[in-house]
Amino acid sequence: MRRKIVLASTSPYRRELLERLGLPFELVAPDFDERIDQETAPELLVQELALGKALSLADDFPDAVIIGSDQVFVAAGEIVGKPGTAEKAFQQLKRMSGGSHTFYTGLAVVDTANGTRLTTCVPFTVTLRTLADNEIRTYIRRENPLNCAGSFMIEGLGIALMEKLEGTDFTSLIGLPLIQLITLLRQVGINPLAQ
Repeated sequence: MRRKIVLASTSPYRRELLERLGLPFELVAPDFDERIDQETAPELLVQELALGKALSLADDFPDAVIIGSDQVFVAAGEIVGKPGTAEKAFQQLKRMSGGSHTFYTGLAVVDTANGTRLTTCVPFTVTLRTLADNEIRTYIRRENPLNCAGSFMIEGLGIALMEKLEGTDFTSLIGLPLIQLITLLRQVGINPLAQ
């Protein structure tokens, strides 16, 4: 019997990534407040946020596998989330310019039928070129990355900001690390290659 899969997200990028696996799923907005706690290690924080998103839908889907994901990046030792405004995006990118920074993507898979809760964190390091102020402003105007951790979208023009990318799964930068997701899904009995 095919299990119901729910992606606790409204992100079109996460939806597009999950579609690559060829599994039918439902996209549902999580009912969860994404608060960033600077006292929590980023690896733990993103797992807590991803799990919180997945669990926020558990009562609505009592016999499903729910996927949650969240992302932060660390710049100068500070956990940074989504900028929300163009000015904050400018400040984030200006601060990141010319340096290497690590993005942490948390992933959670919850099987509401038996209570299984699996979480993991996938780090990915990006090195930005040294950027001129006008390049940053042009990028923000063209890409409008206000809802993206780190103020850039690697799936678009954000690649033009980069000097180097280092990690095990580039899909983690887009917000849903597929390699780890497949590992977790297999642990709850879902194998995209056996469907």
